[in-house]
Amino acid sequence: MAITITIRNNGAYLIAGDDVAQVTIVDHEGNVVTPKGKNIALCRCGASVTKPFCDGTHSKIGFRGAEEAQRTADGAGSATPDAVPAVQAATEPGTAS
Repeated sequence: MAITITIRNNGAYLIAGDDVAQVTIVDHEGNVVTPKGKNIALCRCGASVTKPFCDGTHSKIGFRGAEEAQRTADGAGSATPDAVPAVQAATEPGTAS
């Protein structure tokens, strides 16, 4: 299965797939940041104490993703699906992304 990045509704970016171990996360100084677990959840709200990883703080602070915030501002309400359609990340066997 290809690596899939799912933008969770008002939550994290979820990176999942059989080859998630091939994903390399590097900080601004070039240091490798090692995720824990099978999938990777990246913070989108900016309030996680475990950045760049999600710790669930978004649900405690009422974070709304840009899409929902715009719909609310436009008066369209907040009825949204659980996640926006996933984006397939291009990967080649044997290479780290």
